[in-house]
Amino acid sequence: MDIIFVILPLLLLMYAAYKGFSVILFAPLTALLAVFLINPAWVPAFFSGIFMEKMAGFVKLYFPVFLLGAIFGKVIELSGFAKSIAHLVIKVIGESKSMLAIVLVGALLTYGGVSLFVVAFALYPFASELFKKTNIPKRLIPGTIALGAFTFTMDALPGSPQIQNIIPTTFFNTNTWAAPWLGLIGGIFVLSAGMIYLEWRRKSAKLAGEGYGDGHINEPEEISSDKLPNALTAVLPLILVGVCNRVFTEVIIRNYGKSFDFSAIGITGVSPIEIPKLAAIWAVEAALLIGVLAVIVLAYSKIKVNFNARINLSIGGALLATLNTASEYGFGGVIAALPGFRSLNEGLASAIHDPLVNEAVTITTLAGVTGSASGGMSIALASMSETYIAAASNLGIPMEVLHRVASMASGGMDTLPHNGAVITLLAITGLSHRQSYIDIFSMTIIKTLAVFLIIAVYYLTGLV
Repeated sequence: MDIIFVILPLLLLMYAAYKGFSVILFAPLTALLAVFLINPAWVPAFFSGIFMEKMAGFVKLYFPVFLLGAIFGKVIELSGFAKSIAHLVIKVIGESKSMLAIVLVGALLTYGGVSLFVVAFALYPFASELFKKTNIPKRLIPGTIALGAFTFTMDALPGSPQIQNIIPTTFFNTNTWAAPWLGLIGGIFVLSAGMIYLEWRRKSAKLAGEGYGDGHINEPEEISSDKLPNALTAVLPLILVGVCNRVFTEVIIRNYGKSFDFSAIGITGVSPIEIPKLAAIWAVEAALLIGVLAVIVLAYSKIKVNFNARINLSIGGALLATLNTASEYGFGGVIAALPGFRSLNEGLASAIHDPLVNEAVTITTLAGVTGSASGGMSIALASMSETYIAAASNLGIPMEVLHRVASMASGGMDTLPHNGAVITLLAITGLSHRQSYIDIFSMTIIKTLAVFLIIAVYYLTGLV
């Protein structure tokens, strides 16, 4: 029964997310239902002592990253930089390679720090225009955007400023550049396999005589390339974010050392801060702030119109994204404290002895159940990270490898039908799960295979 009380809230949360209900509400309800079934008297204590503590802790750590990421994405959009970059890539690659062009633009934007939700909005008009010109079925647009925005730049490539690559830093005392060779190998595999799949789908449709199609909804207006910013200027903020993220990661550690003691500067009652756990987060925040300022300086005349109202929308989106993930983090804390979860952990540990495979299976499973890469990873690492660290230390496995496996596993089965990004992408393109989800799911399979590929590469070569 203890195990049932753990599985039941997971299934209920998955169902609620699939139906479109807010996890901010249903994460605590489903978690506390499990507590209620065990002992109703525990509910208030679990809510205040575990759920809210975990939720507040997540917000304290990651809200600035969500906030600055959303603002950076918005100013990139308002400035016209996203459109300019898209036109540059299309000009270089050519319209005949429409799918590759869209994938590469999505990859550039997400690796530059733009939220994947923003990238989906920014890419759709260009994808639609290109697919019409080359007569590629519109139903293939979601899978193409998903490959560029939801896969290798999100969690595989070293240095990615996306939250899925930041969360492991606080558990393993690593930085976003952890295990660069494994990340590159995984990223290349996902990009290559994804493009092979998409080209196969395109050629199959062409042989069947299927074109873009008629009668679609949510068709974008025709894109005008007049008065777009210079492409080199548009790329500069993205380069700044990437370079500054890398530089600040090193500078912070070197200048602050292992900890910051407030008592040394005459401030009492404040606990010392462990710098290694925060350096990666500080570096990303500083890099995104510089990126935002760079866009404002370079394109002030374009973004100043209704600036407050537009930025407020992005802030609202950042709040919602933060609270969604934080609520799932609180859910994980409650579930991890239940007797049934400890039994499941022990069973999984006994069934899968290897810490890397165990970590990959656990994280990708929970990411799939919750429909969230960051949420599933947060749940798993909140309860299991110490176990992984101890097992890896005994086997001589570097913490950087644990980081990269965790990050890539979170982006494996996360894009199941109830995933928020999937639902948003289909809504943007005016397509249904029935029309286009098979291609998104294929990207999900490729992402999941990639994490086990890098585990095999590590064990065979010792490459990090």
